[in-house]
Amino acid sequence: MRTTLTIADDVAAQLDRVRNARKARLKDVINEALREGLKHLSAKEPLPAPFQTESVSLGRCLVDSIDDVADTLAAAEGEDFR
Repeated sequence: MRTTLTIADDVAAQLDRVRNARKARLKDVINEALREGLKHLSAKEPLPAPFQTESVSLGRCLVDSIDDVADTLAAAEGEDFR
């Protein structure tokens, strides 16, 4: 297939470096780069391991019920919570 590409300056410079190092034709370097890039883009990324949080014991509850906010604050911060 024949087509026209507009290649960014930085990509063209990298292609020229690779082409000169390998003494290869530009179209061969571009085709190889596209093959490798497409292989990378179409590869399925492995799913990350599920995150698990370790449980810890917080000890017994210091108040009988948290329904009474004043008693809960008094137990947590002392009687001077106000």
